[in-house]
Amino acid sequence: MLRISDASLRQMLTLPYVVLVIVTAAVIGLLSYSAGRNAVDTLSNHVLNETVSRISQAVDKHVAGSEAVLETAFPADVPPPVSVADEIDVLRTRFWLATSIHRDPNNYAYYGDRHGQFFGIYRFSETEAELRLRSDGESPRSIYQYSRINGELGQAVKEQRIFEPRDRPWYKAGQETRNQTWTAIYIDFKTLQLVSTRARRVNNAAGEFEGVVATDLSLQLLNEFLKGLPLTPNGFAFIVEPDGNMIATSRGPHIRKGVGDDNTRLNVMQSTDPLIAATYRSVRDLTVTPDNTRGPLTSSFEGPDGEIVQTGYYRLQDAAGLDWIIAVAVPRSDFMFEVNRNVRRTALLGLLASVLIAVIGFIVLSLITRDLRRLASVTKSVGDGVLDLNMPSYRKDEIGELARAIATMQKRLLTDRLTGIPNREAVVRRIEDRIIEHRRRGDSHPFAVLFVDLNGFKAINDRWGHEIGDRVLVEFARRLSDNLEQGGLAARYGGDEFLVLLDEVSSRADASQSRDRLEVALKLPLQSPGQEDGDTWELKQGGTIGLAMCPDDGYDVETLIKMADLDMYQRKIGRPSRVEPA
Repeated sequence: MLRISDASLRQMLTLPYVVLVIVTAAVIGLLSYSAGRNAVDTLSNHVLNETVSRISQAVDKHVAGSEAVLETAFPADVPPPVSVADEIDVLRTRFWLATSIHRDPNNYAYYGDRHGQFFGIYRFSETEAELRLRSDGESPRSIYQYSRINGELGQAVKEQRIFEPRDRPWYKAGQETRNQTWTAIYIDFKTLQLVSTRARRVNNAAGEFEGVVATDLSLQLLNEFLKGLPLTPNGFAFIVEPDGNMIATSRGPHIRKGVGDDNTRLNVMQSTDPLIAATYRSVRDLTVTPDNTRGPLTSSFEGPDGEIVQTGYYRLQDAAGLDWIIAVAVPRSDFMFEVNRNVRRTALLGLLASVLIAVIGFIVLSLITRDLRRLASVTKSVGDGVLDLNMPSYRKDEIGELARAIATMQKRLLTDRLTGIPNREAVVRRIEDRIIEHRRRGDSHPFAVLFVDLNGFKAINDRWGHEIGDRVLVEFARRLSDNLEQGGLAARYGGDEFLVLLDEVSSRADASQSRDRLEVALKLPLQSPGQEDGDTWELKQGGTIGLAMCPDDGYDVETLIKMADLDMYQRKIGRPSRVEPA
C-alpha cells in the first residue's frame, strides 16, 4: 500500500488530480442523466398530452358533423311529411344539403317512419347521388340515380328484397330516445370498415313519434388518422370503447377477418401485441374518474418486459351517448434514447478529461446541465401554454437540435413571418378549441369571428411595389392587435385577409360595435416617405370587416369563416349586415 510519505511529488499531484477528474466525470454523467430525464419527462408528458388532444380534436371534428347532418335533413321544428312521395322535391333538397355538409364521412342520410315509408340519399361524389324511396309499408324500395341537387331522376330500379326500416337498429334506437343517439358500432361487410349510425327521433306537429332520421358514419378515417400520426418507433395510439372493443389503432388490426362474411371486431384484450393489452388495462381504470372527462392526463406503468411505459389518455363522451377511450403509449426508452446517448458521450469526455485537463469536465458539466435545465424549464412553460420563450438553441448536439426544433415549431406553427401576429393555423386552432369548449361544457356565451379584407390592396402593390405592400400589411396587423379587447385574437389568414376572434362578446350588437371600432382604426391614414423624391404619400384605404356569430351562424370553423367572408362581401358591395337590436 502506497503511503503518502513514500509517494513522489508527481504521484501526489497526479493521483488526486486523476481521482478528481474521474469523480467529476461521474458527477457530470449523473447530473446530465438526471437533468435530461427530468427534461424528457416534462417534454414527453407535454407531447403525450398534445397527441391525445390532437386525436380528440380529430374525433370530435369527425363525429360532430353528423349532428348538423340530421338537423339539416330534418330541422327540429319542421314536421315530417304524411307522404314522402308527395314531398319528394323538398326532401331531396334538404337531404342533398345535409349530405353536402361533411360528405366524407357523412355521405348517406335517410329517414323511415312508423308507416314503413323510407327516403334516403346516398352521395357517390360531389355531383352524383342515389335516391332510395319506399312510399308505402309493403313494397321494395325504388332506386333512382341522378346528378346534382335538382337533376332529373333516372329510371326507377326496384330492389329484389324488401327493406323494412322499422326493423333496423337505427330506427329502434331513435324511437326509444327523444335526443340524438349513437347506435352500436358494426362492420360493413362490403368495405370491411367500422360504421356507426347517429339517429334522432322525428315527431309530428302534435309532438307524437312519427319516424327516425339517421346518417351513417364510417370510422375508417380515424384509423387512417392514427396510422399517420408521427409517433416514436415503438409508440402507438388506439381508440377503444370502454369494454375494450377496438375502434381504431395505429399498430396492428382492429378487425378479426374470418371466412367470407365471418368478420368480427377485435377486442384489445385479444391483441397479439401484449403491450397494447397492458396499456388498455392500465388506462381502463384511470378513465373512470371524472377528471379524465375534462382533458387529457398522463401516467406510466411497467410493461410486460419490465420497461416503463408512459401513457396519455382521455375519455371522450358526448350528449348522444358516444363513449370512447383515447390512449397513446410510448416506452420511456424512446424518449430517453438521445439522453442515454448523450450520457455515454459525457462519460467519454470525462475519460479523456482525466488524461488531459480537469477543466474539460467542468465545462461539460456547465454546458450540459445548464442547457438541460433551461430546456426543462422552457418545455414546462410550453406545456403550460406559454409559447413566446427563448430556447437554448446554440448547442450543436442533440439537445440543441431538440431546442431548435421546438423553437422552430413555436415560430412556424403559430406566427405569421411577415406581420409577427398569429397565423392561420393558430387562429383556426383557437376557434376549434372555442367551439369544443362551447359544445362540451354547455357554454352559453357566444363568440364572434371577423373576416377582414383590406380595401384596394392590389392597387398599393401595383403602384408602390410589394415592399410598401408588406409594410401596409404589418401596419394593419398592428392596428388590429392594438385595438382588440382582452380575450381577442387577431391573425393573418392569407394575403391581405385577416381573421379576428372576439372571445368576450354578449351579443351580435356587441360584436358589431367591436367590428366598427376596428374599421375606424383601419381607416386612419397611412403615411410613408416616397421611394424616389423623398416626399410622403398618404393612404386611406381602410378595410372591410365581415362578422359571424357562433353558434347562430355556424358551429364549425369552415362555416364561421365562410359566413364572416360572405358578410364582408355584403358590406363591401353596400348591403347592410345583420345586427341585433341593442
